[in-house]
Amino acid sequence: MMKVEEIYCSIQGESTYVGLPCVFVRLTGCSLRCSWCDTAYAFYGGTDMTIDHICERIHSYKTVLVEITGGEPLDKPEVIPLIERLCNDGNTVLIETSGTIDITPIDARAHVIMDVKCPGSGMTKYMNWENINALQCKDEVKFVIADRADYDWAISVIEQYEIDGRCPILFSPVFGVLKPSILSDWILQSSLKVRVQLQIHKYIWSPLAKGV
Repeated sequence: MMKVEEIYCSIQGESTYVGLPCVFVRLTGCSLRCSWCDTAYAFYGGTDMTIDHICERIHSYKTVLVEITGGEPLDKPEVIPLIERLCNDGNTVLIETSGTIDITPIDARAHVIMDVKCPGSGMTKYMNWENINALQCKDEVKFVIADRADYDWAISVIEQYEIDGRCPILFSPVFGVLKPSILSDWILQSSLKVRVQLQIHKYIWSPLAKGV
């Protein structure tokens, strides 16, 4: 059993899978409190569900792209057998995680999308830097950028940990705080090999809407 905030089908708004239909499983709870968090409603509450029940709901949408998110999904040990079950069932499984919890128990067939918490989040001190060594070429690293200080810090992390070439790198402006055009200009000026992502679900629907 695990606490599930919501299960729904929508358009994937982030990562290299952006634009594709995707089933989202949002688990309840997170030990972090990022300054720009847009899913604080998932901190508490939720419904107790078994792995069988969760998989039944997922398969009802007939979409093979599945993202497990939160909150922080890796806070729950039960998520590891859920990931394995979904991979066994032939799904492409994305795991959105904060980067603070060990990712090595995750099934090797799943795709880790790992945040690297910039200073603007207020959560940098909780990063598990060993996770970077565990990333595979199929995984992705995401930096959520609030300002120029975050941007410069992200560059220093990419260089220090030699992330460039290890896996795709995503730079996402904090929605409503940093204009995408400004972030894009910085990237062009720096000639960085990163992908800008804009959380397109917030442009398609309301940025405050749940279940999209």
